[in-house]
Amino acid sequence: MSAPDVLVNARVEAVFASDLTTGAQVDRPRCDAAIRAAIQTNGGVRGCLEQLATEYGEHPETAVPRSQWARRLVDHLYR
Repeated sequence: MSAPDVLVNARVEAVFASDLTTGAQVDRPRCDAAIRAAIQTNGGVRGCLEQLATEYGEHPETAVPRSQWARRLVDHLYR
């Protein structure tokens, strides 16, 4: 996996773990702030990934759409 792919995945995980509302239309400055806050709140990117994994295990019916939304948002804003 290339460095840009790692960064994209880290952003998606942080957006997933953020307090942004699923489906919200968010601009880049707001997304940047939400990513920083999620990383800080969860003790790093690994903490965001752990939250994502937990949600997939406990609430897959909401985790799947949130993950898909987070990926689309990051692709739109950062690619």
